[in-house]
This record gives sequence, C-alpha cells and structure tokens, in this order.
Amino acid sequence: MSIDRSKLTVLAALLLTTPAAAQGVVVDQGQFGITVAGERVGTEDFTIRRAGFGRDDAIFANGVVSLSIAGALQEIRPLLRAVPPDGVVAGYQVEVEGPEALELQLTRAGRRYVAVIRSVEGEEDREFQARPDTRILDLDVAHHYYFLQDIREGGTAHALEPRTRRQANLTVGAWVDEELQLGRTSVAARRVEFSSGSAVRIVWFDRLGRVLRVEVPERDYVAERLDLVG
Repeated sequence: MSIDRSKLTVLAALLLTTPAAAQGVVVDQGQFGITVAGERVGTEDFTIRRAGFGRDDAIFANGVVSLSIAGALQEIRPLLRAVPPDGVVAGYQVEVEGPEALELQLTRAGRRYVAVIRSVEGEEDREFQARPDTRILDLDVAHHYYFLQDIREGGTAHALEPRTRRQANLTVGAWVDEELQLGRTSVAARRVEFSSGSAVRIVWFDRLGRVLRVEVPERDYVAERLDLVG
C-alpha cells in the first residue's frame, strides 16, 4: 500500500505541538528483542521523552518495530502523545509497511476517540470510548506498557488496541518483586499481571518504571530488553 504522507500532517502537528517535543527529557530509550513461539522474529527500538511546559506538558513515545512475518519484513512506526503524569492518550498515529500495511490516525473528540484507518481495503472510521484512564497498547508495541507502571494492585485501566479495533478493561494483579535474568545480568524487577477476562499480559518493570519484559501468553509473544543485557 502506498502511504499518503499528506494525511499524516494534521495529526503530526497535534502530536508535536512544541519545539521541545523533538528533544525534551528522555525518560527511557532502548531496544527489545521479540520472539513468538520461542523464535526470534524481530526488534523494537523506541524513545520515550517528556517535553513542554504548563498546558503543553506532554509525554511523547515513538519507535520502530521490525518483524519478519512469514519471510516478509513488516515495519511498524508508532507515535504517541500522552498526558502526564499518568500517560492518558492525547493523540496517536501508526504506520505499518509490509504485511497488513495500514496507516492509522487517532484523535480525541470529547468523550470518544476517533480513528481513521487506511489500508488496502479502503478507508474506515472507528470510534472508541474516551475515559480518564485510557491508554494505548498497540499490537506488538512493547514500550506502550510503560504507561501502566503506576497503576496499583486492584486498579483498572481502559486500554485501546487500535489496529485490531479492540478495547478492553484491564485489571491489575498483585505486584511481585523478583529477580529477572536479562542475558548475564540479574535485575531487580516488579512483575505485574494485567488481565481482561481470560486474557493476561505480564510485564516486568525496573525501579525506574522502565519496561524490561512483556509476555502475552495467548499469542506466545515475548519482548525483552536487549540494551540492558550485560
């Protein structure tokens, strides 16, 4: 699919409203290695930064996820603007090239989020609920779990998975402190389970709130930090 770059201009302007947005203070940056069913299928490089002042204060997260899908390269380029300190969604866009190619733009309109999705099947409009606790957890994007780090045991979050057109209420399980092995490095981590019905997502955070590892058992998906490996 040929991406119409001009259609990304409006949302890009929304996401990057301050000159500092391209710089700001980096709160996390790194790379994940991604495996599915125990087989290495790709990597995710990402940066999360905080920029702006006062009403323009925002958290920006962007990355490149490179995956091998049945021998073909798929590249996912997400760009998220979130409202601090909790990381509630302000705007989002994502481009996918290769298998399942699409471009998606999501903006807030009052009590709802409006998504415009363009793919080989044409253009589609989709609406999602907008709640005070709404986060983006896009498919195969591990760094988005950074925005769940402060939700306490027993708390809930409303999660959007816009490319699959899904939304779910996540319940936070017990926080468990344990040692996580990253390569030859043992890291003190907090293990948290986020559940929605029978679906479970397991995330390990370090003491700075950085995402170390993500598991989605129903998809046999694992993303694990490579840049922190000793």
